[in-house]
Amino acid sequence: MGRGRIEIKKIENVNSRQVTFSKRRNGLFKKANELSVLCDAEVAVIVFSNTGKLYEFSSTSMEHTLVRHQRGLHHELPENSSDGRVVEEHRHQTELNVLKSEISRLHMAYSRLIGRELEGLSFKELQQIECQLTEGLLSVKQKKEGFLLDQLGKSRIQEEKATLENEALRKEVEQLKGESQRKALLEFHPLEGKFSLSNPKPIKSCTSDPNEGPDVSLQLNSLATSRGDRKRKAAEMENIACDDSGSQVASE
Repeated sequence: MGRGRIEIKKIENVNSRQVTFSKRRNGLFKKANELSVLCDAEVAVIVFSNTGKLYEFSSTSMEHTLVRHQRGLHHELPENSSDGRVVEEHRHQTELNVLKSEISRLHMAYSRLIGRELEGLSFKELQQIECQLTEGLLSVKQKKEGFLLDQLGKSRIQEEKATLENEALRKEVEQLKGESQRKALLEFHPLEGKFSLSNPKPIKSCTSDPNEGPDVSLQLNSLATSRGDRKRKAAEMENIACDDSGSQVASE
């Protein structure tokens, strides 16, 4: 016995309705494909489920078929129609339908890429989605690695620049320390530093060249005279001390 004719009405059972929808949809797409192959026709089928999911089939391209559909409707309108507003509204409505269909298709593709609304897909379609995700993941990893390498190169350049600046500052600090030490030695030298406080021109030593001029000889003569005066005064003081001691002995 063959299958009996079923009554065409809404299936109340949700599970049975979903199974029937999937089977009838696949059968519809199969018949559309056979029609396009056998009759060399351009066929496009758009199906929306009761939950709003989009399912479509096109023998060539859905966008191309919709554009042809729009042009066909435009040519079917009477050319001598005086109501241009009707033609314009129809064209706008057709463009709006095309855009809505494209938005629904893109939304469905996005949902499938993030792992949602995978019901009714074949094994081959799932493999295609997996390949797309793998390629996208590799692209993201390569982009991230390139970004990290750029950041590493910039960090190395900044590190080298900071190292050079630190080296230059260290040399400047060493130069300043050397200059301060030389100034301290000049200020606290037992001979040169002492005379530099009272007289900006230091006195030259006795071992200088005798041909330097009369100023050097005058300074030496004055120094010798002062030394002789001090020795003479010291001898007179000793004589006076001896005389006093002799007079005290005589009186006793």
